[in-house]
Amino acid sequence: MPAPLLFVLSGVTQYLGAALAVGLFAQVAAPTVAWLRVAVAAVVLVGWRRPWRARWTRRDLVRATAFGVVLAGMNVSFYVAIDHLPLGTAVALEFAGPVAVAAVTGHGWRDRVGIAVAAVGVVLLAGVSLQQEGDTATGLVAIAVAAACWAAYIVLGRRVATATTGGVTGLSVAMTAGAVVFAPFLAGGAGPVVHDGRLALAVLGVAVLSSVIPYAIEQVVLRRVRPASFAVLLALLPATAALVGAVALHQVPHGLEVVGLLLVSAAIALTGAHQEQSDEAPPPA
Repeated sequence: MPAPLLFVLSGVTQYLGAALAVGLFAQVAAPTVAWLRVAVAAVVLVGWRRPWRARWTRRDLVRATAFGVVLAGMNVSFYVAIDHLPLGTAVALEFAGPVAVAAVTGHGWRDRVGIAVAAVGVVLLAGVSLQQEGDTATGLVAIAVAAACWAAYIVLGRRVATATTGGVTGLSVAMTAGAVVFAPFLAGGAGPVVHDGRLALAVLGVAVLSSVIPYAIEQVVLRRVRPASFAVLLALLPATAALVGAVALHQVPHGLEVVGLLLVSAAIALTGAHQEQSDEAPPPA
């Protein structure tokens, strides 16, 4: 399946998971929900991939651990940000992470023009606005952390994806490491989930839809494309959200949103026409 279609599938599952997560915020703090996503996803992935059967080097373990800490930090900081900023604003500002990766690792004008066009498209789709009550400064700091983590996620994720242990197997170890590192700070707030079966089932759904499926798909994509191309493809996530909203909620894009969709599509076409495949055979997933 082509990488853009894989990203669309990833986006659809993420937003289905987000719909489930909405009902959790009233009963569990946002950072704890983010940690539960990672922890439950780790259990699911470890049970599926059984990483102890792979041959791990010290370098592989260090990379997977660093990747997991970055991944968990990205989720937690983003959830803190959207507790203080409008979702669209947070999505657009966080895209600074992929923009930085494409600017630094891109080869030639296609990558750099593509990420610039994609960034403008994301801003138009998100409808950026800082006009809101509450502690906006906290949200801005949190989204800056999330953007930095997203950039590191792309770079480290590529290394984990191409390791001999396999991308999804490495992801299972990464998720476990991230859950363990953040547990002392966030696990204490998970009490309501432990005592409520419906909440626990909702958390499982969020973990599978928002973490297991999309991050596993991204490991597959990271094995196929360069970090710069991957960064541009990430623009498909907010574009997918707009399309899902149009189909499922009859929230038809109009005006600048349509322009944003067209710009994202143009960016994908521009970089996709010049993608460089890896010369190495991809390792087992």
